[in-house]
Amino acid sequence: MGYARPELLVEPDWLIDHLDDPGVRVIDCAVFEAYRRAHIPGAVHLPVHYYLKESGPPGTDHGTFVMPPAEFEALMGRLGVSNDTLVVPYDDNNALLAARMWWVLNYYGHTKVRVLNGGWHRWLTEGRPITFHAARPAPATFVARPNPDLIADAEYLKAHIGDPSCQILDARTDEEWNGTNDRGNRRVGRVPGAKHLEWLNFVEKGDLRRFLPAEEIDRLLAEAGFSRDRTTITYCQGGIRAAHAAFAMSLVGFDNIRVYDGSMRDWANRDDTPLTLE
Repeated sequence: MGYARPELLVEPDWLIDHLDDPGVRVIDCAVFEAYRRAHIPGAVHLPVHYYLKESGPPGTDHGTFVMPPAEFEALMGRLGVSNDTLVVPYDDNNALLAARMWWVLNYYGHTKVRVLNGGWHRWLTEGRPITFHAARPAPATFVARPNPDLIADAEYLKAHIGDPSCQILDARTDEEWNGTNDRGNRRVGRVPGAKHLEWLNFVEKGDLRRFLPAEEIDRLLAEAGFSRDRTTITYCQGGIRAAHAAFAMSLVGFDNIRVYDGSMRDWANRDDTPLTLE
């Protein structure tokens, strides 16, 4: 497929040959009901809200920012993931949640992670083995080592609006971009200077749901106005689609990508952040 970093993905044939490898941990990032119905043999289920966010205020689904280090360490330990484990996440939503898992692991210093290309849809379409038996791995020890170069907060984004060495990617839908869908935020709009490229554009529309070939991803990014010689900040509503966009850009060789983890859940509900619809 011509990717600059093909090692960020794993194909089903490779995974079939490594399902019993004790150094590989397959993580199903879908909701528990889907996992309980069927999943890849040996896969463990992510037993928390799959966005991997901090615990939110009472009555909310999830928090605004990434899960804290100690909480993430405990979670990985329960899933049998150590700092030496090769993690293969997948989901049933165009790699959205698997890419979020990839980003959080990378943010916490764990680069041994490869997203299953095509995820559950491809696995099922190609007739690969499935099971309903839950996997129960032995506990492991995981040490989180945050990498501040992979994350942006509101202050960082504000400081780089208008910076010619920086580009901002808005991975939301057209309706969020143009302000007709407020997602429950107090304000609508987009970050001044941001360019729009919805995350779904990076994935095939057919049953296999693979990432597009590198040539097509490169074309989409170039047409949207993105270049490799700039730092990129990605955002969406809650940092999930932003992580997916960061993954796709990394796949084709972009460097210096930061995910604004709070995204519009943070930005559009503050009083000190600029928004525009122009």
